[in-house]
This record gives sequence, structure tokens and C-alpha cells, in this order.
Amino acid sequence: MILTKKEILREIKKKRIKIIPFDIKSLGPASLDLTLDNKIRIFENIDHTIDIFENTDYSKITKKKIIKDKYIIKPGELVLGITKEKITLPEDICGWLSSRSRFSRLGLMVHITAPFVQPGVSNKQVLEIYNAGPNNLGLIPGTKICQFIFERCEGKAKYTGKFKDQKL
Repeated sequence: MILTKKEILREIKKKRIKIIPFDIKSLGPASLDLTLDNKIRIFENIDHTIDIFENTDYSKITKKKIIKDKYIIKPGELVLGITKEKITLPEDICGWLSSRSRFSRLGLMVHITAPFVQPGVSNKQVLEIYNAGPNNLGLIPGTKICQFIFERCEGKAKYTGKFKDQKL
């Protein structure tokens, strides 16, 4: 069951959901807008195949960059971003990251393949940002770039995997 604004606020008041920093103006009817931070990872062009294994490490083929004003993402380019907000969920609430339609209409995909956020997490969200459109797009830190949808789980679980303390 997806949580509406009233239910999200109730869970925040009970301190079951924590969002740092939290801006009530970012809360919509059934989602929370999340802000792009100024840190991204840019993929390096390498001339060999990257084999996909459980331990394949994206950080070995990317480099960190701090965005001062904006980063121009070219058509067909993928970068990794991160949200300013840290979200902490209880063991019976999970979430979904989704692009905002205003940016999707420009060809910007904010989370291309892994939108599910496990129950019990406590971290910032890494974004897989892809320009599927024909034009250069400017990524500007501080933009409400995506939305987070809260969903109640049946039962309890806690994510303890590789990205439990997610960093960019």
C-alpha cells in the first residue's frame, strides 16, 4: 500500500521515517521530491570489456566530480548522482525512486534500472542518471530531480547488503 502525504507525515511524527534534511514543501500527495547533491560520478571511456560479476566495482571505472554550477549531460550519457536527503525507513516500509515527469519529458531518466529501496535502509539514494533525449541537459545541484514513493510492507525485513551505507 502506497503511503499518502498524511500517512507519511504521521510516520515522520512517530520518528519511524526519518528524512534529513526534511522540507515539508517537498512532500506531494503521495511522494517526496528529492534533491540532487553536488557530487556525481562520471564513467571513464575504457577500451576493454567490463565483466559482470557479483564483485564488479563501478568505482573503478568512474571518477568523482563536484558540480560547481551545473554538469552538462550529453545524449546517451550515464552518470551517477546522489540525493542530499538521507532517508531512514523502518523494517515495514520500503520505497521506490521515480523520475519526475517534468524532466522525463526532456529525456532525462533519473533512475534507470534499480528503483527499489529496501525496508530498514538508512542512507542517501544513488541515482543512475541517463540522458535519453537528443539535447544536452544541465544537471544543477539543488534541483528537486526525482521522487520517492513510500510503500508499506507485509511483514518486516531489514536490508544489510553491500549498499547499506551507500555513498557515491
